[in-house]
Amino acid sequence: MPFLQYKCPVCGKEFDELVKKFDDTVLCPACGGKAERNYSGKMFTQTGKTAVKCTGNCKTCSGCK
Repeated sequence: MPFLQYKCPVCGKEFDELVKKFDDTVLCPACGGKAERNYSGKMFTQTGKTAVKCTGNCKTCSGCK
């Protein structure tokens, strides 16, 4: 179970949440709004190399090269 970073689009609160799956719905602890993943920091490919121009959002990506 990973800790993932989230940001609430309603109130702007940033927080970490322990989730069972990366696509679980997470609610903001401050206002109860539906939070969105907050991608920040370095991203790495499956081989461990630093990804170039990676947003961290694998759903919209054609894959790490």
